[in-house]
Amino acid sequence: MEHHIQFSGEQNALILLDQRYLPTREEWFYCRTVAETIEALQVMVVRGAPAIGVTAAYGCYLATQETDGKDPDWAARVDALLDDLAAARPTAVNLTWAVNLLRGEWKAKESLDLHGLAAYWLARARQIHAEDIRINTALGRLGGELLRDGDTVMTHCNAGALATAGYGTALGVVRGAVDAGKKIEVIANETRPFLQGARLTAYELQVDGIPVKVACDNACALLMQRGLVDAVVVGADRIVANGDTANKIGTFGVALLAKHFGVPFYVAAPGSTFDLDTPDGSGIPIEDRTPNEVTHVGETRITPESVPVFNYAFDVTPADLIAGIVTEKGVLRPPYVDSIARTIGGSGR
Repeated sequence: MEHHIQFSGEQNALILLDQRYLPTREEWFYCRTVAETIEALQVMVVRGAPAIGVTAAYGCYLATQETDGKDPDWAARVDALLDDLAAARPTAVNLTWAVNLLRGEWKAKESLDLHGLAAYWLARARQIHAEDIRINTALGRLGGELLRDGDTVMTHCNAGALATAGYGTALGVVRGAVDAGKKIEVIANETRPFLQGARLTAYELQVDGIPVKVACDNACALLMQRGLVDAVVVGADRIVANGDTANKIGTFGVALLAKHFGVPFYVAAPGSTFDLDTPDGSGIPIEDRTPNEVTHVGETRITPESVPVFNYAFDVTPADLIAGIVTEKGVLRPPYVDSIARTIGGSGR
């Protein structure tokens, strides 16, 4: 599953499978401007930290299509559009990683005119796109070694191919184990309120023929208590210097349950998801999304009118609840301050 993010040179557009409508129908969302790219990110046409980073890279290219190279202020215009793009969503660090990477490379190549910059950024976006698939495949192979033949893996939210350029992070670990010949089953927590587990994880595992059952979020404790979960593997939107990890809301609770029941809890993420400038989880910004996602399921209201709700999109799992962090460079183990600095800090991310 690698075609949900496409760039059409013929149409000069980023084309995204609109994940809001899965699994019942497949529709495509076209981005020809930075504003349309920001909309795609904010309304969750595309979501998942690595996929957000790939989308942002293409968004940088689209910024070059919104100004005239004959305008003496074209560079300032592009810079302003990059600022807007980088601010689209606060928690997933891959967004600012991609924008800052391409902006930094531009500033290091001051001789580029607008046409040259556009060509360079489109080529780099395509490289980042392909590299993400390669990284996830490597990560999945390494993480798959952690799982035993016959294991049932619980995951929370969608950290599969749809959340990346392809193959996936948490589901990449599952796929890595399956590709190695192991029989693996998955419990996909539904992941209220956006239901990424019920809609997206179950969808792509069913497409791949990997056995999956959906569980309501409230069932996690019972399932672990009954010995039905052998490991938990989740993705990440940001991992900071001490190993504290931001992921979809509810992940912290799953980690606490896993600790209580002696179930290993793993995080899977590429190097681009690490934020080494933030020392611990208290510095991670947590996105507060529209109340409509909680008050409604589709078009149907499920809460009384005028009753306020919480809709924090992420929480932070403390590093001491994490048994290992699976990256393309290997499985990191505690103490994470040391293993992250040693493995990620010198990698150039």
